[in-house]
Amino acid sequence: MKTTQLIWLISIINSLFIIPACSAQNPSESLLEDILEDLSVNNDINNPVNTLNWENELEELSNRLQEPVNLNTATREQLEQFPFLSDIQIEHLLAYIYIHGQMKTIYELQLVEEMDKQTIRYLLPFVCIKAINNEPAFRWKSLLKSAAKYGKNEVLTRTDIPFYKRKGYEHTYLGASVYNSVKYSFRYSDRLYAGVVAEKDAGEPFGALHNRYGYDYYSFYLLLKNCGRFKALAVGNYRLSFGQGLVISTDYLMGKTIYASSFNSRSSGIKKHSSTDEYNYFRGVAATIALSKDWDITGFYSHRSLDGVITDEAITSIHKTGLHRSQKEVDKKNLFTMQLTGGHVSYQHNRIHLGITGIYYLFNRPYEPELTGYSKYNLHGNNFYNLGIDYAYRWRRFSFQGETAIGKQGWASLNRLQYSPIQNTQIMLIHRFYSYDYWAMFAHSFGEGSTTQNEQGYYLGLETSPFAYWKFFASFDLFSFPWKRYRVSKSSRGTDGLFQATFTPRANLSMDLRYRYKQKERDLTGSKETLTLPIFHHQLRYRLNYSLGDVLSSRTTLDYNHFHSQDRAADKGYQVTQMISSRLPWTRLFADVQGSYFSTDSYDSRTYASEKGLLYTFYTPSFQGHGFRCSIRLRYELNKHWLFITKFGETVYLDRNEIGSGNDLIRGNKKADIQMQLRIKF
Repeated sequence: MKTTQLIWLISIINSLFIIPACSAQNPSESLLEDILEDLSVNNDINNPVNTLNWENELEELSNRLQEPVNLNTATREQLEQFPFLSDIQIEHLLAYIYIHGQMKTIYELQLVEEMDKQTIRYLLPFVCIKAINNEPAFRWKSLLKSAAKYGKNEVLTRTDIPFYKRKGYEHTYLGASVYNSVKYSFRYSDRLYAGVVAEKDAGEPFGALHNRYGYDYYSFYLLLKNCGRFKALAVGNYRLSFGQGLVISTDYLMGKTIYASSFNSRSSGIKKHSSTDEYNYFRGVAATIALSKDWDITGFYSHRSLDGVITDEAITSIHKTGLHRSQKEVDKKNLFTMQLTGGHVSYQHNRIHLGITGIYYLFNRPYEPELTGYSKYNLHGNNFYNLGIDYAYRWRRFSFQGETAIGKQGWASLNRLQYSPIQNTQIMLIHRFYSYDYWAMFAHSFGEGSTTQNEQGYYLGLETSPFAYWKFFASFDLFSFPWKRYRVSKSSRGTDGLFQATFTPRANLSMDLRYRYKQKERDLTGSKETLTLPIFHHQLRYRLNYSLGDVLSSRTTLDYNHFHSQDRAADKGYQVTQMISSRLPWTRLFADVQGSYFSTDSYDSRTYASEKGLLYTFYTPSFQGHGFRCSIRLRYELNKHWLFITKFGETVYLDRNEIGSGNDLIRGNKKADIQMQLRIKF
């Protein structure tokens, strides 16, 4: 049977059971947490590179649930926003539509080369099939008229109330312990975004003292996309990412995951900043203009105030938390300014991509932190620059991309080679070199450390599905640090290995077994930096997932950690976690209940358990000691306009009478809180 005939046969069969329109799909937004849970399963939660605010990414993917991408008109840039799609899969999908014409049904994805069942399952809620209509030439007047008529508004407010009292509220913190944020956003298709964000962290005053205008943090953004020659135009707060992130990137990075596709770094360019993250953004104006079909040029300027400490007219430290709870923290607020300007030029033609990124930033006073020990070669001065060249090339089953950058000090380079020898098999090789004196304030890229500095390494990963129902992933990372690091008083090296097997006999049943081994070096406690010994960390996890559609789903997780250093007794950690989700019969009420029991010998053998949270949030607390954690999440959809979510959580420790230290000290062994969120669409 010819391919065209097969496509038509599939179309006819599926047309009997589905409505060929985007509205036919109405997946639960909890799917977003499931996807990010899988993609980030191997991330180091304590690594700042891997914990950039998830809020922006979750919000953008959530918008796709409401307005799926039409595959018949999808661009490469639109498909690249999905982290579970590899470059090779995107290439085959675009080629399929080019060769065979418009898709008739979403189930034609099964005919696209390299598309496996897991990827299709992830992709289905975010895409749809529509016939292509001839779109008239862009007009600003038509855009504004259509936006006023068809634009969508959303108001989202969140309140967190703790049922415990920290020591800081006795004499130090200036405000109430309640957290509150309000977000208003307007969106028209993929072309116009605008919004305002306001936030008050727990402990910050509201409408008093230094916050006499209400909230502690305000943010405004306006973003236009694909408006004539303007591919993007941002005013207010925005984010930037180019190349491999060696010059500039404020996007979330997946780090070391169990999916080879998530290692593909995409030059996302200009994006709106709509989250409550108070550090990883720019404030000013940025624009990308299409000079021709193959050439784009981007320019940006930012001017904003930052928190820190000033001593003798010099900046001695920069604070990134955004917290202003005590007078000491308030005294650090907006003490200096930073101006930033730069640009990016890119060329994209068929399989070839080339780009040049330049950035120059200037403080209004010199930045002179204390440079001793492992921080000897860190950034200092009052003006800096970075210049990078990024490149990519795809040829058949090979994909290569990389970036090389220089700064006022040092240089950095990252290169990736991906090869798919057969369908459903991918091999990834990544080499990175970040010199010990490379300065790049807003760079974030792949690595073991938290910065693009003082690291070298080779990473090899393999993902394959050789048998029906089975999927395997294995990786090995060999890395070294030429200069000292925190708690390491000399150059050091280490290894990181991972193996995971996933078995999916049915669509509603899956299980996986994962083992991870990491070896690094650390100064022996009490040796006064005279003795450095290797440390070894073994992690084992088993997970079982079962579901009955939207009616009921269950997830059982068993964790074991084994941590030891040379000539010392091992520290062990155990955790058992059970999660049950259900839609209550004949209602619009969804419930998620989760319980965990943990027992660990130390902080080094701590465990993690991800929980379903509020919209656009991803919560993965860590536990050490002995105790249990329980949480209940209720999600009620009155109609398409009103949504209410509330979550109660409590952690009980069985081995202590106090939790935390300093101003965060809680007198007692229990920590409970409730979170509430209301969303209104109109």
